[in-house]
Amino acid sequence: MKITEHIDALRREGGLLADAAARTDLAAPVPTCPEWRLRDLVLHTGRVHRWATAHVRDGLAAPLDDDGQRAAWGPTPSDDALVDWFRTGHAALVAALAGAPADLGCWSFLPAPSPLAFWARRQAHETAVHRFDADAAAGAEGPRVTTALALDGIDELLCGFMARGRAELRSEQPRTVLLRAADGPGSWLLTVSREPLTVTTPAADGVRADLTVAGPARDLYLLLWNRRPAERVDLSGDRSLLELWRETAAVRWSGAS
Repeated sequence: MKITEHIDALRREGGLLADAAARTDLAAPVPTCPEWRLRDLVLHTGRVHRWATAHVRDGLAAPLDDDGQRAAWGPTPSDDALVDWFRTGHAALVAALAGAPADLGCWSFLPAPSPLAFWARRQAHETAVHRFDADAAAGAEGPRVTTALALDGIDELLCGFMARGRAELRSEQPRTVLLRAADGPGSWLLTVSREPLTVTTPAADGVRADLTVAGPARDLYLLLWNRRPAERVDLSGDRSLLELWRETAAVRWSGAS
């Protein structure tokens, strides 16, 4: 996806998240994040937006420290002001990305063609996944993300987050998972071992794996982010690999990621 497409997705998904929060009690539980109420979700995503904006707007060469994060977040808003606070921070992030030069130099933490491409992509997916959480709290599934965004998000999660040395997804014996999108040109062969996850593109349709997971890209995207039950996709093979994924393939906020 192009940077402009990621920014458009961020704009759309953030607006939908705010709309879901505006029509829902902020004390509502978030089924997809059981430890959170809706206010926690909105506050978290709004803080991530402000954190990202600071790196892009100020061209920071290193991640913000704790004091810098708190300064970027600003005062914690009341419930009455929370949704408007979120909209303000979301708009500032969109504006910072849209106005940044192509050769922007700043800190980033996953492989990408450029820092600007990284931040636009990462914030589009951060917001899209949490928009799904907000819809779950509101009790109504919102519009589907585009197939292109879902395919791109699967790739970011697998080749970015899960391939890092700090990822906890491991297996004593090598095991393989084949992912196939039913509505787009997306397929990934994952090898889980004692080393960081390896991801390759299958060269032929006849590739076999310990577990094959197939379905629409959006359902695969949300399944891999542990937001979608397995009943929404087709599974063939060793289902314990899906449980291993659920138990160990988590992305947690650390501020420095």
